[in-house]
Formats: sequence, C-alpha cells, structure tokens
Amino acid sequence: MAPTTDSAGNTEDAAAARASLETLRTEIAKAVVGQDPAVTGLVVALLCRGHVLLEGVPGVAKTLLVRALASALELDTKRVQFTPDLMPSDVTGSLVYDTRTAEFSFQPGPVFTNLLLADEINRTPPKTQSSLLEAMEERQVTVDGTPRPLPEPFLVAATQNPVEYEGTYPLPEAQLDRFLLKLTIPLPSREDEIDVLTRHASGFDPRDLRAAGVRPVAGPDDLEAARAAVAETTVSAEITAYVVDICRATRQSPSLTLGVSPRGTTALLAAARAWAWLTGRDYVTPDDVKALALPALRHRVQLRPEAEMEGVTADSVINSVLAQVPVPR
Repeated sequence: MAPTTDSAGNTEDAAAARASLETLRTEIAKAVVGQDPAVTGLVVALLCRGHVLLEGVPGVAKTLLVRALASALELDTKRVQFTPDLMPSDVTGSLVYDTRTAEFSFQPGPVFTNLLLADEINRTPPKTQSSLLEAMEERQVTVDGTPRPLPEPFLVAATQNPVEYEGTYPLPEAQLDRFLLKLTIPLPSREDEIDVLTRHASGFDPRDLRAAGVRPVAGPDDLEAARAAVAETTVSAEITAYVVDICRATRQSPSLTLGVSPRGTTALLAAARAWAWLTGRDYVTPDDVKALALPALRHRVQLRPEAEMEGVTADSVINSVLAQVPVPR
C-alpha cells in the first residue's frame, strides 16, 4: 500500500535530516581534527535528549568540539568554568531587585541555552554540581519556587580532567547516572597532530570558527525530524533481552561493587536506537548495542579497589561482559 501524504512527507523529512546530520562530521572537521567518535556521540545524545560527559586531558579540543557542534547546528551555546567558589545561582540564574520598579525580576543564568559546556565540572562543590541535576533531568530550573523551562533542544556537555584530582569533587554515582554517555577524548595520532600544527601555522584561530569555514548545516527542525524517526526505529524482543542481559551481567561481575542500573539499560537501548537510525537502518542490531555499550555504560559501574589496583578498568569489564553474553541471531 502506498504511503499517505503525511507519512511520505515524514519519510522525506527524516531522510533530509539524516543527510544533514551526516554532514556534521565534515563541517566540524574544519575546526577539530580526528574526533569523529566524539562528534557521533554528541549527535546521538542530542537525538536521545541526553547529556554527555567528556573526559580527556587538557588541550585535546573538548571546548572547541562543543563550540563547533553548536555552530554547525546553529544552536546557542554558553560555557561555565566550574570553580570551587561557583554558586548554584551562577548557573541557574537569580532574582535581581530593580530599584526603579521596586520589584524582583529573574535574571537567567547560562543554563538557559541549547548547548551548555560545563567545563571541569568536578572542580566545583556538590551543592553547585547538584544545581544541574534538575536542569538535566527535568529540563527546567526552579528559582524562588517558580519552575522555569529551558530551551529546546538542551544538552549539557560536562568536561573533566582524568589525570589531576587534587582539589576536585568527584561526581556522585547519582549524578553520573544522569549522563547518557561518557566519551573519552584521546590524544591525537602523530598524523592528526601534524595536521593541527599545519592549520595553526596557516592562520587557524580556534576562537573564530566562521573564519575556519564552519557553517550551519543542520538546525533544530532537523533534530526534531530525526528524533521522530528514531522513535519509529524497530527494536525486537531479542534485542531488548540482549540489552537487559548485558546490564544484568555487570551486576554479577566480581570486579565491580556497582553494576548498571535500570536507567543505564534504557540509556543503552536509546543510544543504540539512535545509532541504528544514523547508520541508515530502521531496526536495531546487536552490533548497534555493542557499538554504544562502552560510552553508555562505562560511567555507571564502580570498580572494586582490589580490581582497580590490578589494572582492571571499567572498559575492560564491559568488554568482558560483551564477550560472554550470548548474541541473539
């Protein structure tokens, strides 16, 4: 039976949205070299209405990556440098007294944006870290008892340094669980680093993305059409059971004190669904689940101290689980 006009239109919108999102890598590569997996992870998070934790040593272009993504998607972005003296109101906003009207008015904080870069989130005390929880989960902030909705789309990209922990406040498990994905930003290869230096020698300025040639190639409408298409992506009963078996296996691992929660199970399925659609399919395969297992689960498990001393990592435990859980045929 031929599709109705509406369904045909929706199909065309979804195809156009996928084509636009596929060009993001090329556009962002004009400013950021060799970080395709991180770009894909950020797009997956946007499609799932999730948030991302970016982990990497200083100087690997975490901030530039988020700015380039916002520029290529024509989205508003703001950056907050998290410091020990940062207050919750510095993030969410506060009531300001206007002497002319003798009334209080709300002054929005930087959280009122599309892409919020929370730089070095583990350098601020838990009270300020928790100010992001409501924003991330409910997509609103409450000031003086009044809930205020955040713009749509809304994504928090929080960065942290995996090496230096002096003077930091590690994120509690409850907050880590709110991030859809944890993406590790590696050091560039020799060839990529040569490419970076060549660009800088030719006059590249990371503070001027327009001069670097980064242009909007997609927008909020494309994201909305893509999200609608992702919601129609088929998930079989076998795939659902496979995701559950993977996450339940982490709870039985002798190397872990904490396995993946049910929230992690839903996160893995959502991310695999978005990845399946991005790769051009309307159904999820076991390979889609495997592809997103590490970024979706690595921050949701907790290693036993003795396992950590032996060099075991969260990634190695998850890879071991993937190798042991039977794959549906």
